Amino acid sequence: QYNITSYDAMAMVIITLQALVGMWINIFIVSVLCIAWVKKKRFNSNEKILLSLGCYRFGYLCIIWLHSFLSVIYTGCFSVQPIPQLSAALQSFFNNSNLWVSASLCVFYCIKIANFRNTFFNYLKVRIDRIVPWLLMGSVLLSLATCILVYITNELNWNNYNSTTLGNFWKLSVNLDEHLFATFFITGFGYATAFTAVISSALLLLFSLWRHKRNMQTKSVKNLSMDAHIKAMKSILSFFFLYSINFICLVLTLIYTSREKNPALFLVVVFQYAFPVVHSIILIFSNPNLEKTLLRTL
Repeated sequence: QYNITSYDAMAMVIITLQALVGMWINIFIVSVLCIAWVKKKRFNSNEKILLSLGCYRFGYLCIIWLHSFLSVIYTGCFSVQPIPQLSAALQSFFNNSNLWVSASLCVFYCIKIANFRNTFFNYLKVRIDRIVPWLLMGSVLLSLATCILVYITNELNWNNYNSTTLGNFWKLSVNLDEHLFATFFITGFGYATAFTAVISSALLLLFSLWRHKRNMQTKSVKNLSMDAHIKAMKSILSFFFLYSINFICLVLTLIYTSREKNPALFLVVVFQYAFPVVHSIILIFSNPNLEKTLLRTL
């Protein structure tokens, strides 16, 4: 028999609503892109990234909802090996895939739109469509490596917990802290690297926009390159803002992780789970085809 408190019920309702809305939005993105792919018989690089992002976010929202549901309804399942390890590893894989592919989208916008008189940058600009599949494959491999490390860390944590007796309880506490630090270090390193890619893309695109605007000051005609710069900057800056909140939430999770049923931790988790939902909505309204289809559907 499990007693569900009002705190648990409220958390479950909010996370369920977030997950359902997010899953519907990402299913919509994937469906529209797949239908367009069948009609056009081709797939551009932007659509490849958006399709991958929609799939990873759908998987991530499914996993976090299932984890939250079992945590409230059937907590005993997390005492059965290897469910805790698999849950942590899958969440890590989908979350890191989501972040890395999102960062790849920012890098793609930057290389595709920014203008620099640099040999290496021009080389990337010409071959960006060939580079995108490698970016996506690299994102999967990095996420898979992180997923394996998280699984191993949780496995060591579980083994230490089971092999500990009352006589060396302090040793258990030290081991848990070490494994917890290792898990957050791995996750934090992935976050920080992807965040650096987003910041770099935003700064390069901003500098390119400033230089392009300075060159166009003498012309009164509307310039398509300027519009492309501004549109890309809006997308990247919105992602930069959401990414910053998500990064702060990760740090706060590290601070409050040892305090169960803490209201501050609950708010942090709500903001963290809202990230893939809000950013997917922004991506829809920044893509004319997705926006038109959404409005027609509604």
